[in-house]
Amino acid sequence: MHGSNEGRLSIIPLGGLGEIGKNSTVIECGRDIILIDAGLAFPDDEMLGIDIVIPDFSYVYENKERVRAIVLTHGHEDHIGALPYLLQELDVPVYGTKLTLGLVRGKLAEHGMALHPSSMEITPDHIIDLGQLQLEFFRVNHSIADAVGVAVATPQGLVVHSGDFKFDQTPIDGNIPGYHKLANLGDRGVLALLSDSTNAERPGYTLSERTVGDALDEIVRVAEKRVMVATFASNVPRIQQVLNAAEKSGRKVGVVGRSMENVVDIALDLGYLSVPANLIWEVQELQDLPPDNVVLLTTGSQGEPFSALTRIGAGTHRHIKIEPGDTVIMAATPVPGNEKLVARVINNLYRHGAHVHYNINSGVHVSGHASREELKLMINLVKPDCLIPVHGEYRHLVHHAELARDMCVPEVLVAENGDRIVFDGENAWIDERVNAGPILVDGLGVGDVGNVVLRDRQQLAEDGIVVVVLSVDSKSGRIVAGPDILSRGFVYIRESEHLMLEAQDRVAEGLKGYDRSQLLEWASVKSKVREVLNGFFYEKTRRRPMVLPIVMEV
Repeated sequence: MHGSNEGRLSIIPLGGLGEIGKNSTVIECGRDIILIDAGLAFPDDEMLGIDIVIPDFSYVYENKERVRAIVLTHGHEDHIGALPYLLQELDVPVYGTKLTLGLVRGKLAEHGMALHPSSMEITPDHIIDLGQLQLEFFRVNHSIADAVGVAVATPQGLVVHSGDFKFDQTPIDGNIPGYHKLANLGDRGVLALLSDSTNAERPGYTLSERTVGDALDEIVRVAEKRVMVATFASNVPRIQQVLNAAEKSGRKVGVVGRSMENVVDIALDLGYLSVPANLIWEVQELQDLPPDNVVLLTTGSQGEPFSALTRIGAGTHRHIKIEPGDTVIMAATPVPGNEKLVARVINNLYRHGAHVHYNINSGVHVSGHASREELKLMINLVKPDCLIPVHGEYRHLVHHAELARDMCVPEVLVAENGDRIVFDGENAWIDERVNAGPILVDGLGVGDVGNVVLRDRQQLAEDGIVVVVLSVDSKSGRIVAGPDILSRGFVYIRESEHLMLEAQDRVAEGLKGYDRSQLLEWASVKSKVREVLNGFFYEKTRRRPMVLPIVMEV
């Protein structure tokens, strides 16, 4: 391997490995640390009530005096969404492209925050010195404009982070990938390549975003009534294609959904959308136009419960109702875990008489991630000594690793979140782990909901709760009131009166032999009540409600 012994180099993924989302990677050399991306993930079905999930940044906080900067590859939530939480503890500059920082500023403003004054908009031509780490950038294509990869020069050698990428030969904005920059990095000698693994199972090449434009043009052209297009708000190239299709068909465009409105405003302000005058109208104004003159651009491609398209499908949107013959285009594929939500929205749309275009075969969506042949091209351009697959579920990482081994990459390391990957001279190995579990955000609470609380919520959701109230005389130790039993989510009390009366009898029977000192020992009484009722309810109902005894001393 390349490099010298001027201080060990460590690469520590804090998120994004073995999962889709919360991408964040620490690169550390000597006393200098940078963080590449700080993303969020959305909760899975077991995380009841949780809003979002962010990486555990405790290692970064413990070493915050050494952190020189946060470097962003692009503006998707799974790469920037944790910044409002991270920057409450970390006062460092943030580097990103113009659109990325525009989206970040909007996100921070919602939390009453602003970027560090030394933060800087970068281009692929910038070189930034941060102590022992020197940053360079290269352009990549993705399903958002202004995406870059990062090359980090260290005393041990070059580390290249691909960011989320694909190689699009005909990108909408005309910005082709930085092939020459990647080849130049490869000629200089790359110690390690951290490369996007999302589509490592998919053969061939990912289609160009431009192919979506042809499909959109045709659907909009032949639609007899309104057209609604749902896509990710951040997919600015896709939004541009919708605007182009509307203009060609002589239709006016309305923007629906807060996040879509925000991104369109930011992209317009920064010059990332090309929009003819009088093309975008207020949604209320469009109601005066004939239906075949209207295109609505909306959020909700993932079936999110409060998104515009979900409410339109359910018939609860204030301004927009589906009319028979309307056309709806779902210009995104469901993120794993969202399939049921998306299917529900599609079913509702059909119920109202809409024509829906929603699968990848309809040509209205292409992936933003590299397929296997593009992953090979990245490896052949960069020629790394070591490949570290990132950004993907564990099977994606393994498929990417197998591909690299087939290409005779000298070393391939499949790591997990929290692994410290160390490079020192000729050697590379996975060293001791750092904390890197998920941190759950619920309302204003960050990290105050853990496994115990989730387990309780699961039990409450599945079997409900039973509350048992007892009053004990503090002098005599006798039970003077109760046991009274209340339940929520367990059984309907009116129809199960006999069950509750028998439960009361069982509790009274269980405590009959207790003397004064035992009855005044609350922990013992509560334990006995739980023991009696857990057994009784399981015997009678085969359910295990949460039993919550309350003992009052009077």
